[in-house]
Amino acid sequence: MVSRLILQSLAWLVFMGVLLFGAAGTLAWPAAWWYLLELALLSLWLGLWLARHDPALLAERLAPFVQAQQSRWDRLFVVAVGLVWVGWMILMSFDAMRFRWSAPLPLWLTGCGALCVLLCIVWCRDVFRANSYAAPVVKIQASRGHKVADTGPYAYVRHPMYADALLFFLGTPLMLGSWWGLVALPVMAYGFGWRAVREERVLAEQLGGYAEYMARVRYRFVPFIW
Repeated sequence: MVSRLILQSLAWLVFMGVLLFGAAGTLAWPAAWWYLLELALLSLWLGLWLARHDPALLAERLAPFVQAQQSRWDRLFVVAVGLVWVGWMILMSFDAMRFRWSAPLPLWLTGCGALCVLLCIVWCRDVFRANSYAAPVVKIQASRGHKVADTGPYAYVRHPMYADALLFFLGTPLMLGSWWGLVALPVMAYGFGWRAVREERVLAEQLGGYAEYMARVRYRFVPFIW
């Protein structure tokens, strides 16, 4: 399992590097190297933590993003997110390096971006600790005894991982020095919000106790806001 984690993580990082440096037209982009290094270290840390504490969840996280158990709408959503992701990487590379549309970001903002990425992944560990069924696809994991998660961050919001992901979409363009990259934040916020509503319908219909959980925990992403 650990070898598979390392291979998949390495393949993903290489793919991101090809997108970033290929679109930038240069390898002389220190911000991108620091970004990939931070992702590599944090992803390895989180993956090894999962391998030790919840290998079944790690297996789910390493599974393909398109699966037979998914609803058609979720398959389309995952594919759309993948396409947006590729376009986003290219846009930030064009903006920050190849064409330099954006004015340079101050160092303190770059540091804030690195902090956002760090907090996203660290808080994801809290999500995984509270919810052993946090698969990357929307499905009921009956074979694993799927049940409602209502402790930890789930005691405050119904979709803490989506909220964490928004930190990532804020931090990445700040780290890479691309103002234009921030356009992904409202796009992804809307997309994850749409998915959250559809996901809740599935869970309320097929997972015992989820409707009652929704009644107890009112907010999806941010307490007192939505």
